[in-house]
Amino acid sequence: MSHDHDHDHHHDHDHHHGHDHHHGHSHSHAPLSFSEKLAKLLDHWIQHNDHHAEDYRKWARDARDNGQAEVADLLASAAELTDTITDRFRTAGGSIRQD
Repeated sequence: MSHDHDHDHHHDHDHHHGHDHHHGHSHSHAPLSFSEKLAKLLDHWIQHNDHHAEDYRKWARDARDNGQAEVADLLASAAELTDTITDRFRTAGGSIRQD
C-alpha cells in the first residue's frame, strides 16, 4: 500500500521561522534499507539548505539596501558556505552504495 501526503514541520534554531516542506512518502511493508534512508536524509538536507541559502541571499540584499553592507557581505558569504555544504551532500548522495 502506498500513498502520498503533505505535512508541515517547523525547525527551531533559536530564531523564529517555519518551513513548509511537502514530502511524498511511500509506505510499504518492507522497511527501507540503510542506503534508501541515507538517500532520503541527504535529499531532505539538500532541500533544507537550499531554502536557507535563499533566505540568506534575500536578507543580504535587504541589508545592503538598508545601509548594512558589512552584514550583507557576511550573509552572502554564509549563503556561499551553505551552497558548499549542499554540494557535498549531493556528492555524497551520488556515492551511496546500494545494500
